Amino acid sequence: MARHLYLVSDGTGVTVGTLGNALFSQFPSQDTHRETRRFVDTADKVRALAAEIGTAAAAGERPIVLASLVDPALRAVLAAAPCLFLDVTGTFIDALEREFGQPATRHVGRAHGVSDDIQYTRRMEAVNFSLVADDGLSPKQYDRADVILTGVSRSGKTPTCLYLAMQHGLFCANDPLTDDDLIGTGLPARLAKHRDKLVGLTLAPARLHHIRRERRAEGDYSRLERCEQEVQAAEVLFRREGIPVIDVTSLSVEEIAATILSRKRLMGVSA
Repeated sequence: MARHLYLVSDGTGVTVGTLGNALFSQFPSQDTHRETRRFVDTADKVRALAAEIGTAAAAGERPIVLASLVDPALRAVLAAAPCLFLDVTGTFIDALEREFGQPATRHVGRAHGVSDDIQYTRRMEAVNFSLVADDGLSPKQYDRADVILTGVSRSGKTPTCLYLAMQHGLFCANDPLTDDDLIGTGLPARLAKHRDKLVGLTLAPARLHHIRRERRAEGDYSRLERCEQEVQAAEVLFRREGIPVIDVTSLSVEEIAATILSRKRLMGVSA
């Protein structure tokens, strides 16, 4: 029977979701049933969830609850439920209150609020730029880019660009390598002039084959042989031109973005 995992937040669930993914990914062989509960911010909601946890516990092994709740009273209700209760917020806020000698605001959602208009504006501009400069649509915009991702079609360029824009306020463009690019003798002119901004993304042909089949099952586009040829040609191009490469086969978008930030020594607005 799958182990119940509850990710509980009094806000959007971004913090507890990110931490939960990092923690539970360390136990890949554990069969789990994961549920995220957002905006659990009243006594009624917490009591209802505690009752649900009790029902799940009675039906099998005790559930695991990873919670980010700023109200100590709400945390206490879940902690009393028949579960392994892992307290994200209290663990750190209580210790910081003791260290600083002052109480925390206990303001729900403050971590993800618009606390800095300049940072917010930068992120929105970056998202707009990434949409305009998506899929090689606006090479003339590359002068404004902080980073340009390139690689074969469906190698994760678009979601990574949008993540870097939304989370770090970076102007990211992505430019897919076409058949003509892959049989050429060097970088296409549109990319060669921005060599210092380039990052190549690659992945295992089998993984690319799987992704493309989900998008377009029929035709040459998703054939494994074509995937192998394109990946090999792209990697040869990257090596020949000295372009930094990230193998994204087993990486999440967050991990790809973090690697890009490190490789290119980029500092976003959230840094």
